[in-house]
Amino acid sequence: MRTEHGLRRRRALAARARTLVEADWFSAVVVIAILSNATVLGVETYSGLAERWNGQLAVLEHGFLALFTAEILLRAAAHADRPADFFRSPWNIFDTLVVLCAFLPVTRDNTTVLRLLRLVRVLRTARFLPQLRVILLAFGKSAPGTASFLMVGSLVLYLYAMLGWICFGAEDPERYGTLGRAALTLFVLMTLDGLGEAVQAGQEISSWSFLYYGSYVLFSSFLLVNLLIGVVINSLEQAREQERQIRSPSDGAPAPPPATTTAAESVDPDRLRARIAHARKALDDLEHTLPP
Repeated sequence: MRTEHGLRRRRALAARARTLVEADWFSAVVVIAILSNATVLGVETYSGLAERWNGQLAVLEHGFLALFTAEILLRAAAHADRPADFFRSPWNIFDTLVVLCAFLPVTRDNTTVLRLLRLVRVLRTARFLPQLRVILLAFGKSAPGTASFLMVGSLVLYLYAMLGWICFGAEDPERYGTLGRAALTLFVLMTLDGLGEAVQAGQEISSWSFLYYGSYVLFSSFLLVNLLIGVVINSLEQAREQERQIRSPSDGAPAPPPATTTAAESVDPDRLRARIAHARKALDDLEHTLPP
């Protein structure tokens, strides 16, 4: 009986805390605190202001830390009935680590580490801004494609650097005297900066140099760069679709009609988990309204 009473109390606490942390004004307060913390961090870069307002800035920093700690505690209380669910959210883990690191002695005694930690807090705004969250998610999804692009780009850069060293190394040692100089020259030319001067210098060496520069610009500045843009755009579309699927159950969007296939093919695991969590919340709220 005592166990059941304790479970009811935890569910009631979770329901109240969940109502609080899911309120729009709560998210607005946290975002304002994060941006204010970033502003204070920027003010500290001015030595005159930092020395004049040293005490006030320290008080503000302690206030921000207390506010962020209270936020994490409230979010943890929202999962009082199911504590393990709190750590299923990557944002909860990230926020908890950022806040807890501020209490470590090695962090508080090292000014550089403390400032870096306070700078990381700015990334927490992505939790409350869906568009920023989509962009960060797109960056993560584009990592494999970007790695492949870097491998291909490095190969093209190496081949053209070696070819440039062979063809122009003796006559133009400033640009192609070594493999490193040739690679640096071609990397800058990838942005088309100084291309006219390089082509003119190459024409003085050989009239066939335009084939070298023309093919390199075609591969690097057009094909490879457009390939990278395509990878990023594709990742951005995937991130938007994933964000749309995550938000659709809470927005009350109707579920799509079941397909005439097997049950395993018609069930989306992410949407199913979201609907189960939504149903659990409704049951908790209903049980909280019942008399003990």
